[in-house]
Amino acid sequence: MPATAALRVIDSVLIVDDSSVQRSLGAALCRELRITDVHQAEDGVDALALLDTLPAPPDLLIVDLEMPNMDGPELLAALSARRLRSPIIVASSRESALRQSVEDMGTALGLRILGSLPKPLTQSALGTLLRRQGSPEPAESRAAKTAPVDPQELRLALEREEIIVFYHPQVEIGTCRVRGLEALARWHHPSRGWIPPDAFIPVAEQHGLIHALTLRVMDLSMAQTAQWSRLGLDLSIAVNISPLLLERGELVQEISDLQRKHNLRAEQVVLEVTESSLLRELAVALGVLTRLRLRGFRLSLDDYGTGFSSMQQLARIPFTELKIDRSFVHGAAERESLQVILRSALDMASELGLETVAEGVESLQDWKLVRQYGCTLAQGWLLAKAMSASEFEPWLHRLRTHRPELLG
Repeated sequence: MPATAALRVIDSVLIVDDSSVQRSLGAALCRELRITDVHQAEDGVDALALLDTLPAPPDLLIVDLEMPNMDGPELLAALSARRLRSPIIVASSRESALRQSVEDMGTALGLRILGSLPKPLTQSALGTLLRRQGSPEPAESRAAKTAPVDPQELRLALEREEIIVFYHPQVEIGTCRVRGLEALARWHHPSRGWIPPDAFIPVAEQHGLIHALTLRVMDLSMAQTAQWSRLGLDLSIAVNISPLLLERGELVQEISDLQRKHNLRAEQVVLEVTESSLLRELAVALGVLTRLRLRGFRLSLDDYGTGFSSMQQLARIPFTELKIDRSFVHGAAERESLQVILRSALDMASELGLETVAEGVESLQDWKLVRQYGCTLAQGWLLAKAMSASEFEPWLHRLRTHRPELLG
């Protein structure tokens, strides 16, 4: 793909750097990438003053970190206060760990951070980051823009069977074979279109609808898994369990009934729980999970590493799988600290006899790193986005064509 092919929507850029040499270099590279309208500022104060004079915000900002009067982090905070939506690239000659910390800060402030680059900038590195300009916004941002969900509408959606299931494949890293899929609830509203899960799942939990929603997702996904089994595809299906459901002793029988209804083996059903799921009624939750495990269902500790008691939960509960959160996977090849955490988690899981799933595998670098460290399964946009059941088989054929690249 040519470096300029994905850059048509970027017509203007603001380069903020106290070095005139670095500003000139950045401006020249942007023009080589066919960004014609280039503005320059020597520090944060100068940049904010310039933004006040422009008829519209630039399509991109390139921000240095070390500047007099107002440095890069201070400028990012000011841009957040202005609710700037333009993509931002952080540039600095400082170490990658520091640049990454500023990236994380900007993202936490609600800014759209494309990434960070070492100085001096190069055309290839800048062009690679600019291709992310067309990437979808994070789910949190989309949910924030979605109108609030009326609980009664969600109740009617369940009654009318508007809630469907999409599937996110999990690929065995050693063989590139699809081992299972994660079931994800999706809602297509008749007038509002697709409503993101982050907008309706909390409503379901707050208004007593999460039980019905989860059982519908289980029923649909188990039925689909059984259909794939009849076609010769031996797959597992993973379903997220809300913390509220772990307080229901009858959940064990309900899941067992659905498993038998669809003639699946218990080990084909993976129940994903987060450590926060176990902090409300610990004794009840432990009872539900141990009974499910006794019946042969597999248990996965989801989002490992994002809370404070993951290791404690691993010691308490008979998990069979560890899902490592994407924040420790995507981009880890470029961050030594993440590599240490990722490698430690995978080594520990291996010692405990647990299978491992790396979430957020979005680049070939991510894939190669988790493969090097001995992870069992990968899940992420490098392989596939969540898809409808009808899209799965065509995608499966496309995956086979990519096996040489992934296994090479």
